Amino acid sequence: MIEISFPDEERAKVVYESVLYEHKTVPYRRSRIEFLRDGKKIAIRFLAKDSSALRGTINSYLRWIRVAIDSLEV
Repeated sequence: MIEISFPDEERAKVVYESVLYEHKTVPYRRSRIEFLRDGKKIAIRFLAKDSSALRGTINSYLRWIRVAIDSLEV
């Protein structure tokens, strides 16, 4: 599980909602993901059939989150 804390709930909400579209639409055949927000935190739990699927899934989520965070700073 990966937990990411934000300075405030609004930023966490914006990032969460930005990534939520990808979470709901990208089909993962070899992994399962729980994507949650609790106040100022986003939590992601990964379950994968193999290490390659796990690595790819984690990289995708972290990249989407990074893009959302970067877009807030523009």
